[in-house]
Amino acid sequence: MAYTPQFYPGSTSVGINRRKHMSGNLEKLRDIPEADIVAILGHRTPGADYSSTHPPLKEMGEPDCPIRQIVAPTPGAAAGDRVRYNQFADSMYFAPSTPYWRSYWAAINCRGCDPGTLSGRQIIEARERDLDALTKVQMDSEVTDVSLCSMRGCTVHGHSLRLEENGMMFDMLSRTVMGADGNVYYVKDQVGIPLDKKINVGKPMSEAEAKKRTTIFRFDGVPIGGKVGARKYDEAVEALHHMWTLRTQWGYRPE
Repeated sequence: MAYTPQFYPGSTSVGINRRKHMSGNLEKLRDIPEADIVAILGHRTPGADYSSTHPPLKEMGEPDCPIRQIVAPTPGAAAGDRVRYNQFADSMYFAPSTPYWRSYWAAINCRGCDPGTLSGRQIIEARERDLDALTKVQMDSEVTDVSLCSMRGCTVHGHSLRLEENGMMFDMLSRTVMGADGNVYYVKDQVGIPLDKKINVGKPMSEAEAKKRTTIFRFDGVPIGGKVGARKYDEAVEALHHMWTLRTQWGYRPE
């Protein structure tokens, strides 16, 4: 019998969006060239060879191991790539994703990566060519809105501040700008080093579209309890209360 994982409870739009992010069933909204992704990451020059931390696995003559026979290495691990990172900040004002949901997406859908979650930013470490591929998925898909999310390897402040007049999330290093044509452009890489040319990442979502796609519960948007005034809370609250009770009263040991 086929098994469909139940990633997250609830029937609200936020619950549905959270399930989409966790399952990896993402809608592609834009197609940013791979060379532009590499330039924004800033770890190497677009077109340059990948730096390595060890020889390709086929050349290393590693001892026989049943786990190596079962688990195929990722392309980056097989080639011996060094480990690099991306880091995103997502506005609290209805950004499509949040640090936790970026981490859930990565942990469930991306092999050989190490996601880390902080209050206002989310980092993923992986072998470099694997990182390029997973970063492109993030940048191209509904996980990211170009005005409410940005790649920030340092000085990430801005996720909890009110939006600027043009709808952009505040960035102390001004890595992204709104163009006169309504498109958002990266003018610096993720750590604030100026780029040789500005990179067009497309137009931002409208406020209504962002609210439709967000994974953030807000009382002025979609409350976690579901419709205000409803006779019964949404399943997400019931599941949360159930897990909290098991955790605080019984240490996950209800017996």
